[in-house]
Amino acid sequence: MHFVQARSILSAKNGMNLYRGCQHSCIYCDARSLCYQMNHPFEDIEVKENALPLLEQALKAKRKKCMIGTGAMCDPYIPLEEKLRLTRGALELIFRYGFGAAIQTKSARILRDLDLLKAINDQGKAVVQMTLTTFDEKLCRIVEPAVSSTQQRAEALVKFREAGVPTVVWLSPLLPWLNDTPENILGILEYCREAGVKGIINFGMGLTLRDGDREYYYAALDRHFPGLKQRYIQTYGNAYELPSPRSRELGQLFHETCEAYGIWHDNDRIFEYMMTFEEKSQQLSLF
Repeated sequence: MHFVQARSILSAKNGMNLYRGCQHSCIYCDARSLCYQMNHPFEDIEVKENALPLLEQALKAKRKKCMIGTGAMCDPYIPLEEKLRLTRGALELIFRYGFGAAIQTKSARILRDLDLLKAINDQGKAVVQMTLTTFDEKLCRIVEPAVSSTQQRAEALVKFREAGVPTVVWLSPLLPWLNDTPENILGILEYCREAGVKGIINFGMGLTLRDGDREYYYAALDRHFPGLKQRYIQTYGNAYELPSPRSRELGQLFHETCEAYGIWHDNDRIFEYMMTFEEKSQQLSLF
């Protein structure tokens, strides 16, 4: 890892990334793409050492409470978070100043901060977003080698439900000829039903690849699934969008099953919910 002094921490839409790069080694990670102009090795995590003072300054300056988001470009619960605790510190500030939190991860480490997220939700709103892609745990260990198992993530969702904290799942990406199967979709949706998730975000049955990301993904295919890269190249060339050959069938299965389970499956509705701040009461004392 290495440390930098950031100039600012919140985006125009009130999102933040406390780190740059990732330790989870997902073979499909879009954040590796060259378009994001990361000028250091992806696994050499860039730590914004002044992130918390910048966040406190930004929250103090806001005239209106809102949702603060994190996790879009770098998972806030990478292993380094256990030592550095920047995510924990950010949540403490969000709670102290009465804002809401929408946090996205692939790690059951988020359970460490269940107390804070519950406190934030009790006074306003906290939404925990968990990415689930691969029901088969053996395949999960290949495509997402350093994250919590799918079962561990699903169990974390149950614990947040029990604490009264709303949850959303990202079902993305679906990798052609790997996890684009009815069995995978139904297995994940059953986890979501058991956890009582509010909604599931899905941008279609497939994945996207950009320069930088594509090369890393194809190298992983060569290591683990010999011959599959050529099938991708022959089918998709250098396309950005790679829809599953079973996209229509799987999409119908997804929407029909979500409807049967009473789970939101309209992306616009879910995003509107996550970005709308709701103040429930006067600020509480966490301790």
